[in-house]
Amino acid sequence: MSDSHDSPNDLTGASPAQMQSALFASMVLQQTNMAMMFLGQVPHPDSGKTVTDLEAAQMFISQMEMLEVKTKGNLTKQEEALLKQSLTAVRMAFVDAVEHPEKPGEAPKPAEPPAAETPAPQPDAPPAETPAPAADAESRKKFSKKY
Repeated sequence: MSDSHDSPNDLTGASPAQMQSALFASMVLQQTNMAMMFLGQVPHPDSGKTVTDLEAAQMFISQMEMLEVKTKGNLTKQEEALLKQSLTAVRMAFVDAVEHPEKPGEAPKPAEPPAAETPAPQPDAPPAETPAPAADAESRKKFSKKY
């Protein structure tokens, strides 16, 4: 690394503890991003297409779980919270990917439909209103599952 590049990730003046903390956070985020990519939640950086590989995603989740076990009692509150939140996110995404597998040729569904795409209800078109309650029931069902 040369000193001629000023970047926001430059840790030249940081203490060794700060550097270790930043590297740990970077590793956790990298593992999280890889798991999310293999769960079809994030497009592949090279192709731009979504990939679903549950075995690869499970490997990254298992590595994060190993980090949680091996570092127990040795992390700062912030590091512990980051790891816990990341594990929760990837576990939930894994459950969603298993319960709702993407069919070949099917476009991935966005997490939430944009508000601009929802048409205003028209008095002479009652069928347009019927899909909305089904979507609401489905979203409620997602968050009321027991694990």
